[in-house]
Amino acid sequence: MSNKQDTQFVIITGLSGAGKTQAIRSLEDIGFFCVDNLPPMLIEKFAELVWQSEGKINRVALVIDIRGGDFFDKTLDALGHLEEAGYGYTILFLEASDDTLIRRFKETRRRHPLAWHGRISEALREERRRLEELRGRAQRIIDTSNVSPQELREMILDIFSEDQEQPRMLINVVSYGYKHGLPVDADLAFDVRFLPNPHYVESLRPLTGKDEAVVKYIFKWPVTKQFLEKLLGFVTFLVPHYVSEGKTQLTIGVGCTGGRHRSVAIAEYLANELAVHGYSVQVEHRDIHISSGKSSLETR
Repeated sequence: MSNKQDTQFVIITGLSGAGKTQAIRSLEDIGFFCVDNLPPMLIEKFAELVWQSEGKINRVALVIDIRGGDFFDKTLDALGHLEEAGYGYTILFLEASDDTLIRRFKETRRRHPLAWHGRISEALREERRRLEELRGRAQRIIDTSNVSPQELREMILDIFSEDQEQPRMLINVVSYGYKHGLPVDADLAFDVRFLPNPHYVESLRPLTGKDEAVVKYIFKWPVTKQFLEKLLGFVTFLVPHYVSEGKTQLTIGVGCTGGRHRSVAIAEYLANELAVHGYSVQVEHRDIHISSGKSSLETR
């Protein structure tokens, strides 16, 4: 069984509206097992369950904040029990100026957890008082007053990412047939029905875009070569910009008429090239075996 100190345990707390939701989503994107608004008295029990997973769960983030009501006042006691049991943890405390927090609450039209019968400013004053000791124990404090959600995300990733050089984008390349409908989750869709169609070559018709004979047929045409050059240039231009905006998953659809020949070959090419560029890529041929009702899914 792994050492209790081997688990990366992050406690996210701080003022309401300071960005805790963005923080936990960012950690979830890099593989943390995340729980929002866990009652403090369950922290030690939860830590035991994580430890008993024998390394299957080794990065955990919990949001503990004022939404817990009276339970929240037991947070320091719960953390003390966690230390006594031999678990290590990091407290990430998020805060912002009152003006910033009041503006955010007004923009989102959400009610502060302590402002049921009073003004937001009074609720913030009380919240700061109740969080004061916990803030004093925090190893990381981030003031988000002048920080955008994307900038906060980058801060979180800089602090907690295990591999700073690893791309944080998962790209799904999906081939499909237009007569079976577009993928509903496609962020980008490319129509390759303008390319010469192997379906009209009798010897190629029973094959798919994964067969060498079909690939050679599709790729021998100058229009295909020109298209692939432009397609790859366009996609590799876009992906870093998606990453910089905080997108962690991108679905690229490549469609032809039936989803067996042209779209499959082009999707394979694009997936392999993106993998060469260092991205984590999955390729799915949704309609390649439409008669059997099965798709083909591979990771690159």
